[in-house]
Amino acid sequence: MKKLTKVLSVLLMICTGLNVFAAGNQETSDGIVIGVSLPTQREARWVRDKETMEAYAEELGIDLRMAVADADMAQQASQVENLLAQQVDVLILAPHDASASASLVKRSVAEGVPVISYARLIRDTSDISLFMAIDPEEVGRLQGKFLVDTVGPGNYILMAGAPTDYNATLFFNGAMEYIKPMVDSGEINVVAEQAVENWLPANALAIVENALTAANNKVDAILAPNDGTAGGAIVALEAQGLVGQVVITGQDAEVAAMKRIVAGTQTMSVLKDTRILGKAAIDAAVKIAQGETPDTHGSTIDNGAGEIPALLIPPIVITKDNLDEVVINSGYLERSQVYGE
Repeated sequence: MKKLTKVLSVLLMICTGLNVFAAGNQETSDGIVIGVSLPTQREARWVRDKETMEAYAEELGIDLRMAVADADMAQQASQVENLLAQQVDVLILAPHDASASASLVKRSVAEGVPVISYARLIRDTSDISLFMAIDPEEVGRLQGKFLVDTVGPGNYILMAGAPTDYNATLFFNGAMEYIKPMVDSGEINVVAEQAVENWLPANALAIVENALTAANNKVDAILAPNDGTAGGAIVALEAQGLVGQVVITGQDAEVAAMKRIVAGTQTMSVLKDTRILGKAAIDAAVKIAQGETPDTHGSTIDNGAGEIPALLIPPIVITKDNLDEVVINSGYLERSQVYGE
């Protein structure tokens, strides 16, 4: 409980800092045009990002130009080109493809438009002004630690997110900091290890179905990289009468996942409060547009081309024990959404 209270306090301080900064920007943000390119609206967390940014930009009087690619790199490239043609002052880019998006950064910077890599890390370019995310490696660490602490030795299915999303690699690497030592010692037997194309639940379902068949249903834990893939895995478990008997992770605090945690079919998720992240990105974009440098307190992340300034917000584990406090009492979700009351 002390650790949870500390994390919540950190988030509160971040929120307070954003509110103070926003108050100072309201008189100076007129005329600023911010472009935003999001990769999808297929997951609830991206819907929340979009809604948060739009509402906050309106509150600050900022001209926000929003584009959403439907998990399609070609479409995102076209949309970024269109945003640049609209002469945006700053581009907030959440890439569909982490490596391919380096060319979008190059094009943007060549036209004098700074780029914030949002939520997902853009690879192989040193031209990014700032990376902003809920700390991706820490998300993975929370998942991996939860599995080894809860399950310990056993048969594990290990899934990573989409190969095009470098954050998926960071999530997986974080989890493996805890899982790999037990794999190396022989305490954990990896039944299957596979990435989930496009983060699709249907692809996760197929992976888990095949793994259950190969292991004769003897599986103790599933590393599901997010709540959507956890949902697909749970469908596969239900078909074999194993639902609720296998410890399974997730992330994003989706409504469906919160209901599954209450029901005992999904064991945990990770809250990445996009209300904080979305507002922080707008604040940082305003600051950059005004020729200032956002304060990252010296934090950086290696994107393959060097160390990039990074503003990383801490994630929080969600279980049945703390769901009300972390998700509902914080206002992230309404009680009626989770419990139907």
